[in-house]
Amino acid sequence: MMLINGQQTDTVNAMDRGLSYGDGVFRTLRTQAGQPLWWQDHFAKLAADCAALSLDCPDAHLLQREVSRVAEAGDGIVKIILTRGVGARGYASSSGQATTRIVLSAPLPSHACAEAPVDITARWCTIKLARQPRLAGIKHLNRLENVLARAEWDDPAIFEGLLCDNSGSVIGGVMSNVFWVKAGELFTPGLHESGVAGVTRSRLLRAAAHRGIRAHIGRWMPDAILDADEVMICNSVIGVRRVAKLDDVTWPPAGWTTTLNIALYENLD
Repeated sequence: MMLINGQQTDTVNAMDRGLSYGDGVFRTLRTQAGQPLWWQDHFAKLAADCAALSLDCPDAHLLQREVSRVAEAGDGIVKIILTRGVGARGYASSSGQATTRIVLSAPLPSHACAEAPVDITARWCTIKLARQPRLAGIKHLNRLENVLARAEWDDPAIFEGLLCDNSGSVIGGVMSNVFWVKAGELFTPGLHESGVAGVTRSRLLRAAAHRGIRAHIGRWMPDAILDADEVMICNSVIGVRRVAKLDDVTWPPAGWTTTLNIALYENLD
């Protein structure tokens, strides 16, 4: 099911700035029994991303009602897309433009179901992410770097690709954030110049603090991951998954994926 500005339709104006320029933001979240998981976290991140782009953010209660309206009866996926709306040709935007609000649902994919394997295989991508502090961390609609990165492989055994920026620093996965553990401490890349700061990443950092696990956010080269005791990827659809193999490097389980997956769903308020 799809709602556009609250109406059940699948038609968007061809002059919408989301189509023309990727001028907008989005969120992808899980629903359980028709209700959004971690709604407060997702809406807070959506509102922050809108503010960063000077984009009007709809009312939280309105969006939550629409998410519940389109959600699958059981577990599923809902995507929220907000664009700057319909505008005249050209990069300049008009003040007071009405935001286009798109809310749509999809069934839970097989790789996100409870019986899906926890261990995954990943690869390094060759494309490098541009560094742009003005957009760093924002889940904006310009995702061509991720599209090109995902096009680098068609092997179904490879679940995810890991990305570095154009200085060679690790940023994250094509569709995920990355964490690793070394000597009982948690590490994840800083995203102040590139990448997307996901809700699950934020929750894991809070969960680590709740459990007294020391966490480090910074700039690391790929060797830091290769030297890790356990490597994990995460997003709001799949939770936390263990990277069992990265190109030719393999790791045995160290127990952290299970620990963090449990912590992720605890009350973090």
